[in-house]
Amino acid sequence: MGESATTSYSSSPSGYGIGPPWLFRGRALYQLHLVKAEIARAFIPKELKLVEAFGYTLGGLFLAHYDDSPAGVFDELVVIAGIVWNPPTSCAWASRVLVNSHEACRHGRKEIGLPSHVAIFSKRDAKASDQPLYKHRTSFIHSKPKEHSEIQVLEMEDYSQTSICNISLPFAGDRWMGPKIRISLPSFSGQTTHNPQLLKYSCQIECRVRAVKSAKVSRPRIIQLDEFSNDIRAKEKNVDDRLSTENEERDRSIAVLLSKPIMALEFNLLKMQVEAPTVVAT
Repeated sequence: MGESATTSYSSSPSGYGIGPPWLFRGRALYQLHLVKAEIARAFIPKELKLVEAFGYTLGGLFLAHYDDSPAGVFDELVVIAGIVWNPPTSCAWASRVLVNSHEACRHGRKEIGLPSHVAIFSKRDAKASDQPLYKHRTSFIHSKPKEHSEIQVLEMEDYSQTSICNISLPFAGDRWMGPKIRISLPSFSGQTTHNPQLLKYSCQIECRVRAVKSAKVSRPRIIQLDEFSNDIRAKEKNVDDRLSTENEERDRSIAVLLSKPIMALEFNLLKMQVEAPTVVAT
C-alpha cells in the first residue's frame, strides 16, 4: 500500500491576548453518535440534566483543522459526551479536548474551562492500489477517488504517550461543498481542575455544509509508556490516584468515540467565532 505520513504538532506563538471573541478558520467533521446515557452521565455535573431517550443521548466528535487561529495552525478533536438540557434549548458537554498546540491547550483549560490535553495527530493518506500516492494539501477530509485518510491521535502526559484512537476518513466524493449556513453551537464547560466554575459559551459558525459518510473510529491497540515515568508513578500514591481517575475519564471518552455514528457533516470554509464564557449560577 502506498502511503505518506505526517506527524502534526504545533508550537505557534499565542494570539489569544487580543481577547474575545476568538476567531478560527479551517474545516471540520462534525459526527453525531448514539452514546449510552450511563457513559455520558459520568461526565455531566449533577446540577445538569442529561437529554436522553431509551438509555441513549447524542454525543460524538468534532474533528477540525484550523488554518488560521489565535494559536496559529493546529488540529483539534473534541469528544462530545452528550447533550444537557438548558431551557429553552440544550447544550453540548465535551468530555475531552485534544489539540496539538500548547497555547490552545492552556487557553482551553483556563479561559473556556475545557478538559483540554496536548496531543499528536499523525496523518496518513492511503489507497487500495500499489500506485504512488498523491499527497493532497488542501484537507485531510478531501481525497482522491479510492483514497482515505488515517489519523492516529496520541495524548501526551508527562513522560508518556497514550494512543486515544485511530480515525479513518473515507473518500468524500465530489467537490460540491453544500449550502452556506450559519449556526450557533452552545456548550457548557468548566468544573475542572483549572477552572472549577460551571461555565457556558457559544460558537458562532459560518460554513459550507454537506452530509458525508461517517468516519470509522477504532480502538488503539498499543499504549506507549515511558518506563521512567512508570517508576515515578509507582512511588507516589497521590499521583497514582490522580492517574487512576484520569485513566477512567480517558477510557470513557474513548467509549464515546467508539459508540455508533448516526450522521456526519463536513464543514468547509469554516469560520468559527468563540465567545467568552459566562459563569452559570448553580
